[in-house]
Amino acid sequence: MKANGYVHKYGDNVDTDVIIPARYLNTADHKELASHCMEDIDKDFVKKVNDGDIMVGGFNFGCGSSREHAPIAIKKSGISCVIAATFARIFYRNAINIGLAILECPEASERIEAGDRVEIDFDTGVITNLTKNETYKAEPFPEFIKDIINSDGLLNSLKK
Repeated sequence: MKANGYVHKYGDNVDTDVIIPARYLNTADHKELASHCMEDIDKDFVKKVNDGDIMVGGFNFGCGSSREHAPIAIKKSGISCVIAATFARIFYRNAINIGLAILECPEASERIEAGDRVEIDFDTGVITNLTKNETYKAEPFPEFIKDIINSDGLLNSLKK
């Protein structure tokens, strides 16, 4: 399982209210949520993001209120993986539950820059910054998490 894309980078303490503002939580339409992803801190994000791109954050990514809408908006915008120094625990679990790949790697979070092209090998946890010719090591996913992500979420993995 691999991902490859360009990086959209954000700082520390990116909260769920910034990822998907509360004013849009009245819809269950995933494409509608994605169309407003990150708009309060990066109004051009949805215009710049392409399928397969990577989001990189700092410490405590996904803090704030517990809402599945945040990882859904990120995933449906086209992001294939979020890398951060650390994740808020509830965001981490919500992301896995909906099938959004996420990796904690402080070194990658610090060294990777917006616009870099990055490749991720989820089987080994190796993150390769193709732009800078650098590699960073995250913990690879256990098999059960790979199964959830490959199944496009926890509920789909249970149907197998």
